[in-house]
Amino acid sequence: MLNKNLWKFLAHPIMGVAILTTVNIALPSVSLAEKQAASNTQTIVTDYLLGGGDLVRVNVFEVPEYTGEYQVPPGGSINLPLIGSVSVLGLTTEQAADKISQRYARFLKRPLISVNLLSPRPINIFVAGEVTRPGAYTLSLQGGAGNNPGVQYPTVLAGLTTAQGVTLAADVTKVQLRRKVGRSGQQTITLNLKEITQTGNIPLDITLRDGDTIVVPTATSLNIAEARNLFASSFAASPNAPRTVAVIGQVYRPGSYLVTTTAGAPGGDSVGALTSGLPTVMRSLQLAGGITSQADVRNIKLRRPTRIDSEQTIDINLWELLKTGDINQDVLVQDGDTIIVPTATNINTAEATELATTTLSPATIQVGVVGEVKKPGLTSLQPNSSLNQALLAAGGFNDARASSKAVDLIRLNPNGTVTKRVVKIDFSKEINDQTNPILRNNDVVVVGRSGIAKTSDSLNIIASPLGIIVNLLRLFGF
Repeated sequence: MLNKNLWKFLAHPIMGVAILTTVNIALPSVSLAEKQAASNTQTIVTDYLLGGGDLVRVNVFEVPEYTGEYQVPPGGSINLPLIGSVSVLGLTTEQAADKISQRYARFLKRPLISVNLLSPRPINIFVAGEVTRPGAYTLSLQGGAGNNPGVQYPTVLAGLTTAQGVTLAADVTKVQLRRKVGRSGQQTITLNLKEITQTGNIPLDITLRDGDTIVVPTATSLNIAEARNLFASSFAASPNAPRTVAVIGQVYRPGSYLVTTTAGAPGGDSVGALTSGLPTVMRSLQLAGGITSQADVRNIKLRRPTRIDSEQTIDINLWELLKTGDINQDVLVQDGDTIIVPTATNINTAEATELATTTLSPATIQVGVVGEVKKPGLTSLQPNSSLNQALLAAGGFNDARASSKAVDLIRLNPNGTVTKRVVKIDFSKEINDQTNPILRNNDVVVVGRSGIAKTSDSLNIIASPLGIIVNLLRLFGF
């Protein structure tokens, strides 16, 4: 900046023209965001104040040996030729030029001084709340020497991106920018970042200053229709970042899974195509082996931990996804989520059959058929298969010795217990859910002999994932 004495000197019609053709005058530019903010009474707009870490150039007109570049130390004082230490801490470049000019006035007649900011110091900010990595960050400013070297501050969006984006639990309509004012004051500006996702405009993207704090609050409720817009926004967490999700309840392999994006949804059916390989509830259920025939897909729960040690609960109806194509029901997951698939109170056979053909269900289940059948052993069946279908896959009864009046159904329950069910069968009569139950993964069907049934006769044929069931059967004396 040029000091006041230099402006007086330039006012002379001859000297002004001559000097302006040889001297680069650096004036700070004002960003678009600052111009918009200037009309907002909540916004703070100040000239750049020098501090430790800034690189400046002090020009002493007609005394080139006194002209030089200086890195402002943490204390804020630069050491100049002839006049020694001068503090520029907290001054604008124009104020610094005036101060230096006053000091040189003791030695030079009508000193002409300008101070240009060559490289601004970085700023320190803090990001808290619903972001991937809350904490303190150092951000660089843009600016340099030239005819228009103006300082460009990083924005709120840049701060959120540096913290690896907002979480899916965030309320982006009430993001706060907290800024110190004076020695003890603080000003809070509330920003609605949702407008950015809806319009693409950035009317309230306030530029940051040293010491600012960005706070992203937790949403009190989740609008699943808006969750995908947030997921796709520039200030959200990376969509490609793996996330650990727990899946419990009516799935074939309950547990914790690392969910990532995929090139495309497996299976090729309409439900699979809608997932588009995103890290969603559907993708998580597929990793957990798919839903069982006992699953209630209308009342799935997703529990999401927040940064304030609370928990969001999201209701999911995947039947709506299947029937209407409502992709919003296929909620995007984030690290730490827990998906709960409850047990259905009533099983609708037609719906269960339809679900079995989607990527919600596994391609096959494993069932053991032992005893008096023609092809005893482990067999693969489609989900939602019945006991009768398992018997047919095993070649049917041994006509001479099999008892078709009673068949044992042995089931390993999710809690580790074993259930033995005697199914009375008379295939000369109408088959119903009692005489022809739907099988689950790892069920064992035992066909006894006519007369005295010897369940254990054929159990030694199982050497597979059903081995644990075989051992339990022997333990319980079946």
